[in-house]
Amino acid sequence: MSFIHSTPSSDETTPDATYVERARRGDSSAFEALVRRYYRAAYAVALALLSNSMDAEDVCQDAFLKALERLDDCREPDKFASWLLRIVRNRAHNFRAYRRVRATESLELAGAASREDSAKDAERADLRERLEDALGELSEIQRQVVLLHDLEGLKHREIAGHLAISEGMSRQHMLKARRTLRKILGALGEHLHE
Repeated sequence: MSFIHSTPSSDETTPDATYVERARRGDSSAFEALVRRYYRAAYAVALALLSNSMDAEDVCQDAFLKALERLDDCREPDKFASWLLRIVRNRAHNFRAYRRVRATESLELAGAASREDSAKDAERADLRERLEDALGELSEIQRQVVLLHDLEGLKHREIAGHLAISEGMSRQHMLKARRTLRKILGALGEHLHE
């Protein structure tokens, strides 16, 4: 099964529980609809935990495969998103633990820059590294809230549902995260102008 990195094209009015029940009966298109519906949110959570896009993609695909294998374990099909994101978080934690054990292997940035674009690519890579470092200073929940809100465009009510927290806590985590990011990135900006 290949996972598609596209915007959701599934019928937005069809409840998750309907797709889950159809997928349990062997309808692969129903599970693909769930993948399309939740891939971006799953990716945002994985990226928040791993800070590496390739690792996040791997964890997402692994999590969706695990979800498909264990679909009968989803006790509340109408809360599929929360169940799936728990699997994503667990898979990301496992991956991070595995990576710590294998810390002797270095991770390289994907893609080689052409000679004429090397300065721009280096600048982008530096900016990306600074942003990833800044996100790395946030707590895990703060990273998840920021990425789900800013990358995925989810509202605090939706984030609260996905992360099993209150809407007020989602707002609190966002506020604290933005303060921390402003402080870190502001300090970086001052160093750049020196």
